[in-house]
Amino acid sequence: MRTDTPQAIKLADYRPPAFLVDEVQLTFDLKPNATRVKARLSVRRNGDHAEPLRFNGERLKPLSVAIDGRMLAAAEHSIDAEWLTIPDAPDAFTLETEVEIDPENNKALEGLYMSGGRFCTQCEAEGFRKITFWPDRPDVLSRFTVRIEADKTFRHLLSNGNLLEAGDLGDGRHYAVWNDPFPKPCYLFALVAGELDVLEDKLVTMSGRTVDLKIYVDTGMAPRAAYAMDALKRSMKWDERAFGREYDLDLFMIVAVRDFNFGAMENKGLNIFNSSLLLADPATATDLDYERIESVVAHEYFHNWTGDRITCRDWFQLCLKEGLTVFRDQSFSGDMRGEAVQRIKDVKALRARQFAEDQGPLAHPVRPSSYLKIDNFYTATIYEKGSEVIRMLRTLIGPEAFRAGMDLYFERWDGHATTVEAFINCFEDASGRDLSDFFAWYEQAGTPRVSLTSRYDETSRTLELKLSQETPPTPGQAYKRPLPIPVRLGLLDQEGRTLAFERDGQAVDETVVVLDEAQVTLTLSGVDRPPVVSALRGFSAPVVLKTDAPAKDRYVLLASDPDLFNRWEAGQELATDLILARAAGRPNEVGEERYAEAVGRALSDQAAEPAFKALLLALPSEPDLALKMSPADPTAIHEARDALRVRLALHLDAELRRLHTGLQDLGEFSPDAAGAGRRALRNAALELLTANPRHEVADLALGHYRAAGNMTDAMGGLSALMQIGGEAFEEALTDFYTRWKSEPLVIDKWFAVQARDPSEGALGRVLGLTAHPAFEAKNPNRLRALVSTFANFNPARFHDPSGAGYRFLADQILATDGFNPMTAARLVDPLGGWRRYKPELGAQMKAELQRIAKAEGLSKNVYELVTRALAD
Repeated sequence: MRTDTPQAIKLADYRPPAFLVDEVQLTFDLKPNATRVKARLSVRRNGDHAEPLRFNGERLKPLSVAIDGRMLAAAEHSIDAEWLTIPDAPDAFTLETEVEIDPENNKALEGLYMSGGRFCTQCEAEGFRKITFWPDRPDVLSRFTVRIEADKTFRHLLSNGNLLEAGDLGDGRHYAVWNDPFPKPCYLFALVAGELDVLEDKLVTMSGRTVDLKIYVDTGMAPRAAYAMDALKRSMKWDERAFGREYDLDLFMIVAVRDFNFGAMENKGLNIFNSSLLLADPATATDLDYERIESVVAHEYFHNWTGDRITCRDWFQLCLKEGLTVFRDQSFSGDMRGEAVQRIKDVKALRARQFAEDQGPLAHPVRPSSYLKIDNFYTATIYEKGSEVIRMLRTLIGPEAFRAGMDLYFERWDGHATTVEAFINCFEDASGRDLSDFFAWYEQAGTPRVSLTSRYDETSRTLELKLSQETPPTPGQAYKRPLPIPVRLGLLDQEGRTLAFERDGQAVDETVVVLDEAQVTLTLSGVDRPPVVSALRGFSAPVVLKTDAPAKDRYVLLASDPDLFNRWEAGQELATDLILARAAGRPNEVGEERYAEAVGRALSDQAAEPAFKALLLALPSEPDLALKMSPADPTAIHEARDALRVRLALHLDAELRRLHTGLQDLGEFSPDAAGAGRRALRNAALELLTANPRHEVADLALGHYRAAGNMTDAMGGLSALMQIGGEAFEEALTDFYTRWKSEPLVIDKWFAVQARDPSEGALGRVLGLTAHPAFEAKNPNRLRALVSTFANFNPARFHDPSGAGYRFLADQILATDGFNPMTAARLVDPLGGWRRYKPELGAQMKAELQRIAKAEGLSKNVYELVTRALAD
């Protein structure tokens, strides 16, 4: 166990940096086991103080330290495991250091490391201190000039900015010099060196400048970067149209690497991507892969302005760049793939990850107030809830004022590191509104519970609505104040027709009610017929809504609501109630049959898009259902959900078979929204057919797999066979591995589909796969594909009453923590919610957390999450 107690870093303790670095010249002599880094820094004291210079430095072998050309004696400076300290530093000087690092053996994948025989970097959040001595914090902005020297076998030598020069050094070595004219924090530094193929293109900006675009990938993989290039060009033009933001350098580069802790990194002018989020062709990538590539390429490009040109003052402001940029990439994806369908997908992800976070011991505000390791706060709360906060801001002040506020933000803070307060102030100035109450969304953790009741008076033709809010206590925040919650709502009659009404003397068919107190009552007039209330349209706020509406009203919404999110939501609520009732021992078979009939009618709606129908057909997930059952019983949920699947499969058999046959993709593959929607519905129909006990569907699923002309359909067939199990599944698994064993990204899918195996032998299968020759525990993609998928997406087997699933995960966390603490910490979450489960399960989960906490040499990353999960 840890013998020391790490000290928390607190927002309240923020102080400006004691020293600033205006310019830096870095020289890299790249060698796999002994890279030398020379740094020449123009340093100046920041303010009137006499503090010593203290620069971060970890895992560095120091070779020399000099000030203004004079080597410092040992008595003039000190170096320990974390800091370079110079007690008597001048007010302005040139600091020169030289260190040696070992990229080949850097398995933590932070700083400079090797991946696939290439050098690459990951510096966010605190990786740069593992490259050279530096004030490693985001509010130190510097102009970088970087010289890279390496053997010519490392053909491409890349860094941020524009290439100044390149040439031959003799003896089989060469060099390149890069300059980034824009000041940036060190976490945005990037370097890549290696043998790579490149896909090139150009884009003309709105001002007429030509920008060179280059995507670097593994040898032979350039054609698979074509979709990423297309997504990049579309996102660049979209940002010009939507936000008036033009790219600012002459060159934009992306590099794909196989070993990467994150999805991608927005380093200025040189984005580095996990290859899983960049490479795609129909044979090896699913439609989901294409969607994620489009979204993540846009996200990282949008960071050029919301993250790079304007960055965060300290890591507590992380949502300032991440939440805002998620909002921007979700808006882009909505324009590319259909606003309603994309909104449903975004909310599904929010609920699955962030709502669960808010219900557990790791709940924290969008802007946290303290941390041990900032790596642990790259969370759904920072990203997805941070985006929802921006979306609410836009709803409250209106699109025009929001755009004016964004323009003011770019104008006022370009080239600076700033805060959430400064960001919100821009919208106050642009809209003329006081947003001080709104700021509570950044400071208060938890998911608000909103209650809505209604009373219709036929005589006066009025509808009285009462809304109230309450946010449950979260760790460290027992008291919760009311938040300003925008509730978008409309009315339908009992036949599903839109009902107009009057509010504040104006006739409307939709309005936004701002619930900014504990309880609000309002009256709508001119309501001609008994209404069905459609509330929280478009998911206008990240809350849990409970209404007094009867089930019959939900069926009206499911059939007719013009707001497609609420139409989908009505179906999800009906299914949730039915599943949880059966899980609690109160099955409603009449209700289940009525639900199946309603889904059948929705599937026959010729006006609805296939992508939307596919979402309607999918039942709430078992993890989502567990959040709504207290205490959660994973086995009961699994069995109850399966029972409703059977009911749907039996009732919809003919329609599902019609869809499966009629939606077969016979033409050329297209990754666009229409093609992806058709494939999604066809595969959803097949998946549901596997629940029908009256028909032998293994042959149908195996035929689907064998006939697949793209990876989406191949995985659809393989996943359907996984639901059935047996010889057909094993045959398909063998065939899949044989066909794709030389494709790492595809084999990740092979591991992941087995991790979801619903059979009782799932854990044994997963344990066996950890010994498979293709399992690489030190590769984050492969580890996540097997271990994280099993723990997060196979709850019935992970929560086996024996506790074996918990022991397996704890073993994996401890093993991974020894070489990659960041990745290990991201495996803790499935154990962290132990209080939500049946006592006999929760006790075993808690015991595994306690075992982890007692381990020798535990990293700060894992220690923080485990101790928070165990805290009373």
